[in-house]
Amino acid sequence: MQRILTQYHRIAGWLSGKWIESGALLLTRLALAQVFWSSGRTKVVEGSWFQIDETQYYLFEEFGLPISPQIMVPMSMYAEFFLPILVALGLFTRIGAAGLLGMTLVIQFFVFPEAWWPVHSLWAALALVLISRGGGLFSLDAIAGSVRK
Repeated sequence: MQRILTQYHRIAGWLSGKWIESGALLLTRLALAQVFWSSGRTKVVEGSWFQIDETQYYLFEEFGLPISPQIMVPMSMYAEFFLPILVALGLFTRIGAAGLLGMTLVIQFFVFPEAWWPVHSLWAALALVLISRGGGLFSLDAIAGSVRK
């Protein structure tokens, strides 16, 4: 039994190391970024980068948000463009993930309150992991940190 426990602890130690954690953080970053990047792409005219599709203003009016659609549509479109890039690259990961968590909470409380489980809770969990752990070894944050030292 002692031998089995020793093997288990050795394997558990390897699995909880920086390389495995960083691989998991990379997948977490890409998964969260993809959700918001895809959503942002639906807000622009097909084939363009930043030309907002006019129908978005009508959709945002229907949501009844406390801020004008003239402010919310461009703000959400730019956030869904820039924050996923930061998160995917692992550049200012915690800040980007915090922004995406904020967007998730706005969507949850004002747009689709019935979608907490399983959709928004998953997005929140991914963002919270990145806020608490950072981007990992495979991120621009790590490269910038190693250059600075």
